Amino acid sequence: MAPGIPAALERPHFIGIGGAGMSGIAKILAQRGAKVAGSDARESATAEALRALGVTVHIGHAAGHLADDSTSVVVSSAIRADNPELVRAAELGIPVVHRSDALASLMEGLRAIAVAGTHGKTTTTSMLAVALSELALDPSYAIGGDLEGPGTNATHGEGDIFVAEADESDRSFQKYDPQVAIVLNVELDHHANYASMDEIYESFETFVGKVVPGGTLVIAADQPGAVELTRKVRELSSLTVVTYGESEGADVRVHKVTPRGLTSEVTVVLNGKYLTFTVSVPGRHYAHNAVAALAAGVALGIPAHNLASAIGKYTGVKRRLQLKGEAAGVQVIDSYAHHPTEMTADLEAMRGAATGSRLLVVFQPHLFSRTQELGTEMGQALALADASLVLDIYPAREDPVPGVTSALIIDAAKAAGADVTAVHDKAEVPAAVAGMAKPGDLVLTMGAGDVTDLGPQILDHLSS
Repeated sequence: MAPGIPAALERPHFIGIGGAGMSGIAKILAQRGAKVAGSDARESATAEALRALGVTVHIGHAAGHLADDSTSVVVSSAIRADNPELVRAAELGIPVVHRSDALASLMEGLRAIAVAGTHGKTTTTSMLAVALSELALDPSYAIGGDLEGPGTNATHGEGDIFVAEADESDRSFQKYDPQVAIVLNVELDHHANYASMDEIYESFETFVGKVVPGGTLVIAADQPGAVELTRKVRELSSLTVVTYGESEGADVRVHKVTPRGLTSEVTVVLNGKYLTFTVSVPGRHYAHNAVAALAAGVALGIPAHNLASAIGKYTGVKRRLQLKGEAAGVQVIDSYAHHPTEMTADLEAMRGAATGSRLLVVFQPHLFSRTQELGTEMGQALALADASLVLDIYPAREDPVPGVTSALIIDAAKAAGADVTAVHDKAEVPAAVAGMAKPGDLVLTMGAGDVTDLGPQILDHLSS
């Protein structure tokens, strides 16, 4: 199947084309035959991957990068109004398309699975992409992280299924019309865009209401926010609701999760029958992601046994408990976790894998707004580690907030009995970790910013 390219996306220009969401859409459009161009702040492996597909990638932002014959300018919510390319687009009368509208147009005419939730989206979307590909269904997919196997976050497939990570952070997931919607969890996050849980629920209700008539909602049975959302949307007569989890009443019940080092064995009860399969990442959180993926595939008519076996072929996503290497008997693992629930899930998973060994964490808080609202909970999560180094806040798109620093997290961690140390110079971390670590220890770099760069540096210091 070869869906057409909307006229507005025949010659698109992406501002911030190197971002996870933006690059995925650009890749799919290029594979479909569009003439794609864009700009990004710096060189990256993503920029090189885009160029290999024939995409023109400019480094830096300048009005001259925007071609006069561009049919649209694609932006994410992170692009500021004074960006010179955006200003130039207005001068030329070139229409501006939000990333979510571009993605929605790519899904048209296909059976879409949209994966939503405060955390776990990338892993669950990836599990589905890998499993459907393993079953020769050749799906299209757009993910917020690079798969370890194919090494890409997006591809155009010839099959009739499109799997997409649906971002709730700016309400953009309300643009999609999926046949199957997955809601992994509903929690308060993205404080710059949501002032309360009521606003969060309202946003998710709108997303669920966009499922096509006769479609399916796959939703967690154990997480309180998801349970409340289920109660709110039950009256949608055109919707089939499938719950999953460890609760006795779950439609797809998680019977048992058995740790196997850095993997897990999961047993579920589906239609009264037991089904056991392997998940390649440790911890209950990821086991539940796999079960959500299983339930969504079954909702599309894929045999459960085949799908479960194919999910076992998933080998991980970069930055989702990704093993970076081992040196001097110490394993270094990288985690994207930045919300307290994600942090707790990954730390508990690592605690299970670090039997008889110590767990050392390097944590970099992400966003001033998130730290302001959830810093206490972040610190409490770090009490699960044997020792932690906490870096300064990674600001990403935000300006500093007076009085909001990593000290909020460090104070809460110490109050919870954690062994935690502030490190203000990231360059000092590799040597500090190498001095702390002993053979058998696990080192976890954690956060959504550039803390990921430290893994290889820590390994180098351990080796020397």
